Amino acid sequence: MNQADALAQLLEEKTELLLLQFTDIMGSIKTVEIPADRFEVALAGEVSFDGSALEGFHRTIESELLLKPDLETLRLSPAVEGETRTARLICDVHDLDHTPFEGCPRTRLKNVLELFAQRGFSVLVAPEIEFFLFQRDEKLNPTTRTSDPGSYFDLVPMDRGEETRRRIVTELRAAGFTIEAGHHEIAHGQHEIDLKETPALQSADIIATLRMITRAVAASRGFHATFMPKPVFGQDGSGMHVHILVFKNGKNAFENPKGQYGVSKVAGHFIAGLLRHARGFTAVTNPLINSYKRLVPGFESPTHSVWSEQNVNPLVRVPPTRGPQTRCELRNPDPSCNPYLALAVILRAGLEGIIEELEPSPPISKNIYRMSARERGRFSIDPLPTDLSEATAALRKDKVAQEALGPVIFRYLVEAQQAHWREYSMQVHPWELDHYLAYY
Repeated sequence: MNQADALAQLLEEKTELLLLQFTDIMGSIKTVEIPADRFEVALAGEVSFDGSALEGFHRTIESELLLKPDLETLRLSPAVEGETRTARLICDVHDLDHTPFEGCPRTRLKNVLELFAQRGFSVLVAPEIEFFLFQRDEKLNPTTRTSDPGSYFDLVPMDRGEETRRRIVTELRAAGFTIEAGHHEIAHGQHEIDLKETPALQSADIIATLRMITRAVAASRGFHATFMPKPVFGQDGSGMHVHILVFKNGKNAFENPKGQYGVSKVAGHFIAGLLRHARGFTAVTNPLINSYKRLVPGFESPTHSVWSEQNVNPLVRVPPTRGPQTRCELRNPDPSCNPYLALAVILRAGLEGIIEELEPSPPISKNIYRMSARERGRFSIDPLPTDLSEATAALRKDKVAQEALGPVIFRYLVEAQQAHWREYSMQVHPWELDHYLAYY
């Protein structure tokens, strides 16, 4: 689609407002509303905004930035009598000279995908996104209360969030997204929506949009939807498992029925890259202090850099499906991450494995939680970071992850995460008062 086609469609459909959307470094969607008489300017990428007002976009010399719309992302809202007709475009952030801004997360992912393309590869991604639906109090503030006692794959009457989840799926499908499945998850009030594999950039767009639509639909029904990784102590947290398929010349590059474990050498190299750089990219895939309260033993969340075909808690799993659907599944990311940056560091790590022809360690089928430290050492099993401070320190040592992020985003993430950790470390938590106040 070119600018003339996009403008013709907007005018023909009597669109009144064009929503230009982009994502800041922390993964929040930002929106600028453009009226009909400014559509041509918007489609030409001439709409500017004050970058210094957004978290992570500040620059000391020049704060003005441009929004360059990706015309392939144009989506129109349904025509409803009496309601304002709107359309949406996802944008990249550019400098005033129309060159890509180094701090644009979407551009960073596009740069990594270009490295794949230069070697003849294309990448598809299928995420599984978990979230909680909680009640609001009388002042409409979110709580962690839920009247939903359902568990894994429960249906009515146990799954009381079912209708809200169905509405979310309906809204996503109306926006043109293909949903594989939706179901209740293990914890009370927890749900999952699985997306069909799509090109990696489009998948990141969908993840960002899904979070926005989920929150809006939940709020319209009196719920609060949260993608916080671990909102309730003692219950399973929310993850975002990422299924990755790599193609070359129209064929699945991970597929090889005669290969070891039924996968190709390219798949092995890719997995080895993920395992080598997992500690370095975890600060991006798991960016919150709260993220590390999910990555603990006992909840089927990964805690070590291992891969497996059968184990319930590896970092990387190779699902049993082979042929054109051969894939690997990365299990540590959580849904609070910036999807563009998360996919950028994940895919760059896997590509490094392919370029360097790294060999993965043997798959681990034993329960990692029950292995001794000596046994883990014998298999060269590295632990994932146990908190955000450790993860940030690992990111500072990982040149591949830094390259994927670029200097602007890398510097901001490190500074922001270090500041969050310092503030958190100085807090006096209720647990400390419960355990110490009466005894010391």
